Amino acid sequence: MAGSAVTVVLVHGAWADGSSWNKVIPLLQAKGLPVIAVQIPLTSVGDDAAATGRIIAATDGPIVLVGHSWGGMAITQTGNDPKIAALVYLSAFAPDVGESGSSLIGAHPAPPALSTAVTDSAGFVYQTVDGMLANVAPDLPAAEARVLAVTQGRLAATAFGQSVTVAAWKTKPCWFIMTANDRVVSAELQAMEAKRMQARTTVLQSSHMSLLSRPAEVAGVIEAAAAQAGGL
Repeated sequence: MAGSAVTVVLVHGAWADGSSWNKVIPLLQAKGLPVIAVQIPLTSVGDDAAATGRIIAATDGPIVLVGHSWGGMAITQTGNDPKIAALVYLSAFAPDVGESGSSLIGAHPAPPALSTAVTDSAGFVYQTVDGMLANVAPDLPAAEARVLAVTQGRLAATAFGQSVTVAAWKTKPCWFIMTANDRVVSAELQAMEAKRMQARTTVLQSSHMSLLSRPAEVAGVIEAAAAQAGGL
């Protein structure tokens, strides 16, 4: 089967779960690519990396490791595994060693989604329904965005200040999908990251949730990474 040599491992972002990949997954499967979606706990950078690492350990290589948004933290930390043939960042955080989500956000214009984020009594951050509609997924039908608000995973506020100890993008082939109309991870931050990792870059005129609003284009970039890894 075409693509059977390469597995695509997908890592979701904050204010989401593995179902955020539901429109991309069947497109990849139709190309013969095995796919696994990691469910990260969003409790800390270390916990998210550990969950990703368990899937990597249980999967035969080569692997194309894909991270959306906050999932970029996990793939940056775990992507140096020898099985990883390529990294794909989608509107994602791509820190260097010692950088945190907070430091990356703070170095660029503040994204509007910060103003609609709420912290619960346990210290976990989530988006209001209005925030999901206006800032996270404004180019999705309102009914879909409302479902995302219900199913979202809450991110531990402490995780924003935690850094990675590995920057896998320095040693692996990288692709970056930039979302020009992003109101969660600023376009300026995405551009800086893509430039410094010398990534093969695609720009989509979409919101932060391009994996749901533009799944064909997102899947196409992942397929290109898999092809270079020898899977297609």
